Amino acid sequence: MLQSFAHYGCHFLLPLVVALIWYKPQWKMAFLIMVSGILIDLDHLLAIPIFDPNRCSINFHPLHTYYAMIVYLALLFPKKTRLIGLGLVIHIIADVVDCSFM
Repeated sequence: MLQSFAHYGCHFLLPLVVALIWYKPQWKMAFLIMVSGILIDLDHLLAIPIFDPNRCSINFHPLHTYYAMIVYLALLFPKKTRLIGLGLVIHIIADVVDCSFM
């Protein structure tokens, strides 16, 4: 229960908090862009089995590798890609939190 709350809290509440604090005038759009970072979970479709509750996705799935994380961090610097980068980094943080419960 606590694991699910921490995981999904990071996926959805953390982007909401960031949007409300730093992107107040456009918080809805900022929130939607950051939450769309969850789309990198499509790489789970490449795994067999697709879902394994005991598997840590960090460095297992292609879009969750350390190489991909470097790209996500780089997206934080240009202003045009910052929200996308924030969404992806927050997604990875949520997955790291999930892995720490294992």
